[in-house]
Amino acid sequence: MTDRNVRGRLVRLLQLAYSGEKAAALAYQGHAASVRDPAEAARIRKIENDEWVHREKVGRMLAEMGASPSRLRELRSAVIGHTLSFFCHFTGWFLPMYFAGRLETRNVEEYDLAAAWAQELGLETFLPELSEMAAVEVEHEKFFLEAIGRRPPDRARPADLSVKG
Repeated sequence: MTDRNVRGRLVRLLQLAYSGEKAAALAYQGHAASVRDPAEAARIRKIENDEWVHREKVGRMLAEMGASPSRLRELRSAVIGHTLSFFCHFTGWFLPMYFAGRLETRNVEEYDLAAAWAQELGLETFLPELSEMAAVEVEHEKFFLEAIGRRPPDRARPADLSVKG
């Protein structure tokens, strides 16, 4: 792949990450408000803040490359983030936790790929921040997936609805 192709791919990936961080942060606002455990809510608010910080860092990288965020992706991310934020109040505890964990897994992969492309282009100044953001996303992923593992599924049924054998 030529440097021009790698640069174009890196710009598109950073644009995706920039807007994705917005969608995630907005979704986490509703997610934090929907959980009952105050410690979980506080952790999710911390994760939301991390997403805003990542967005700022990715925005600086785009600017350094002479690129800007995609307006279409920004609009789509706002709609997705607000929609997910709203639905967190109705989907129960498990689904937002599960999908947040999956989202964070994808974020780690994206930042690792961005780091590889930045290195290929000689953008060494990007590497520490991309590595740090990937590490933070790993911590987010662990939180959500461990939360799911700690909490047993709600399988209790009222006696009058249970199946008699």
